[in-house]
Amino acid sequence: MSLISTLFRVGPFDICALNLILLGAIFMVSYLFQKLLQRVLLRTLTQQKIELKGRRENYFRIATRSVYLIALYFSVYSFRINNPNITFEDFIKYDLLDYEYFSLSLYSVLLIVGIFIFAQIAVGVFRVYLSRKNKGKQQRDLGLEFVYVQFFKYVVYCLSVGISIKILGIDLSLILTGSVGLLVGLGLGLQDVFKDTIAGIVLLVEGNIKIGDIVEVNAEKSLNSNKPASNFIARIVKIGVRTTQIQTREGNIQIIPNSHLSQNKVENWSHSSQRSMYTIHVLIEYGSRVELASELMVQAAKSHKMVDVKESPFVRLANFSENGIDLELVFWAKNSWEILNFKSEIRFAIDRLFRENKVHFAFPTRTIINKV
Repeated sequence: MSLISTLFRVGPFDICALNLILLGAIFMVSYLFQKLLQRVLLRTLTQQKIELKGRRENYFRIATRSVYLIALYFSVYSFRINNPNITFEDFIKYDLLDYEYFSLSLYSVLLIVGIFIFAQIAVGVFRVYLSRKNKGKQQRDLGLEFVYVQFFKYVVYCLSVGISIKILGIDLSLILTGSVGLLVGLGLGLQDVFKDTIAGIVLLVEGNIKIGDIVEVNAEKSLNSNKPASNFIARIVKIGVRTTQIQTREGNIQIIPNSHLSQNKVENWSHSSQRSMYTIHVLIEYGSRVELASELMVQAAKSHKMVDVKESPFVRLANFSENGIDLELVFWAKNSWEILNFKSEIRFAIDRLFRENKVHFAFPTRTIINKV
């Protein structure tokens, strides 16, 4: 048997062993050439100190992926070895699948792939447009930009799916009519998914919680049913359609359902102002010089670089407690992920100033009376 002997037929096309060998060789060479092209372009850009971001990144992807379009053309052309009367147009318009309500040709596949590639490019161009438009602004809101890009991406991809269905000739009304029972079952089984998806759309549209915000969630329900509910503080990393990625103080990334943010009480530290009021409690002995202790506490707060001196820190006498005088240092600082570390540094400064000025902290005392 020769390499050009027909092994099987696909519609009007005769497929031989040489066709299969050429197909494998063409796509193997294309893969290797694409990797080589990527390496050469990246090395050239690095030598020229050109950063691969924004529009340049889109051009880079188009340039490297165009190799496969050329490979596709040569692959189709290779079938003319034993199909000399078949043109390129005949090949790509041949229906691979043909049913009463559905047909699929190579032309349809290429067109659908092209639509989604165009959708991806459109999203990238829109992201670059927003970045350039807001680049010169002093108060650039990266979180709001992310919301616009995500919303634009969902719209573009929904349109792409609708156009693809139209190209395939699928009648959605027949599908929906014939699968009412299935859709009802899916609706009941995926009600939590739908709930999280609606919550994600609300979060993206309203913009009350954005990328980079520091939030404190009053968790009425625990994410883990085996643990009691408790408040937690986190930074918003990414908001998706169904889930949100958050970063905890320990540096861990958690993925939580969007409904957890929409149904619980959330305090957004970054929403209304770039700074917040913080307090540090200090307990000193009875008989201590309260005025001196207050001055030292204010001095410790003002010496820290993150404390906003426009709003002068002050000390208030919170309570005459059982073990000593409860003083409360009040200061304002920028909303920061490291606020616990900053408060610790201020406490170290208070301890040092108290020891230097012989102001003593209070501690619990107990008197034991020995009755004989």
